[in-house]
Amino acid sequence: MSKTVAKKPAAKKMTVKKTTVKKPAGKPLAKKPVAKKMPVKTAPAKSAYAKAGVDIDLEATAIKALIKNLKHRRKGNYTMMGGVGHFAGLIDFGPLALALTTDGVGTKMLVADQQEDWTTVGIDCIAMNVNDLYVMNMEPVSFVDYIATDKLSIDKMAQIGKGLNEGAKQANIDIVGGETASLRGLVHGLDLAGACLGVQDKKKIITGEKIRPGNKIIGIPSTGIHSNGLSLARRVVEKYGSYDEKLKNKKTLGAELLTPTRIYSEVLKVTAKCTVHGMCHVTGGGLLNFKRLSKYGFIIDNPIKPPEVFDWIQKKGDISDEEMYRTFNMGMGYAYVVPEKSVACVLKMVPGAKVGGEVVKEPGSWLGELERR
Repeated sequence: MSKTVAKKPAAKKMTVKKTTVKKPAGKPLAKKPVAKKMPVKTAPAKSAYAKAGVDIDLEATAIKALIKNLKHRRKGNYTMMGGVGHFAGLIDFGPLALALTTDGVGTKMLVADQQEDWTTVGIDCIAMNVNDLYVMNMEPVSFVDYIATDKLSIDKMAQIGKGLNEGAKQANIDIVGGETASLRGLVHGLDLAGACLGVQDKKKIITGEKIRPGNKIIGIPSTGIHSNGLSLARRVVEKYGSYDEKLKNKKTLGAELLTPTRIYSEVLKVTAKCTVHGMCHVTGGGLLNFKRLSKYGFIIDNPIKPPEVFDWIQKKGDISDEEMYRTFNMGMGYAYVVPEKSVACVLKMVPGAKVGGEVVKEPGSWLGELERR
């Protein structure tokens, strides 16, 4: 893929917006009755991701159904700050705020099983959590893991431990505990997840409330597929290729899919020197994640060139640009939203950073025109 700059806001919109047509004023010229047509109902076509087992729209609806019942609020000190729905939940702790987030490795564990290599999935587990804290400028400090399995393997647990330790080192956090549950009959395989605690001075928290139209979106490269979209990626690989198939970069598809998620630990240094209005961890849902930051819209018209693995998945699976960008990070694993005056500051501090778009008044997320080569 190569980029072209599209005229704003002429872009592919990530969501379908309903429009209404006004009826013309006055009476019709002819009184001849018009036969009523019986509407033909057609079921919406399933996306490739839904066919692979993950329905993003259904997931969003299910989460809303859960959240609407979370009405209780603690009384006394150390209460919840803000609402539910951002990348992490905040807790009032006097002059400080604590933040909690939770996430897991997902079906990337099945790739690890296929490759019989579990040494890096611990990095993914920690990355998926700490990156959600960085989005709000929180400093990750401690982590607990949760492992659910049908059968314990000492070798597998040792390899997972190595990855968790490496992730903790990269993020500068303590792993203070965890839980291992043997759940034969309920779990088939091994599921790795965790939860992370962050802390920050209340005055330094970044929620996206300062985002305004005209702000620039600076994309930061990913290391590859990270830990989202693996259900679709695995489906394409297993149907149209193999994990041993090599790409032009000489890496096998198995190695590409297992490449650990990047931990964006430089964020705290960047926000200390540059004015940042918002940040986004581009995970499951792709560009739709930007909608969690603000009521305004986000246009990506100059995207980072996706790594080769995404091109392979798209071509083999015959997947549209739109679906690719609402499923995968497509080479942009993280993003800063900054006023124009701060662009140079961020670009100087973060290698590979690139201005990829801007904020507009109309709500939503768009993908600009892409030239296909």
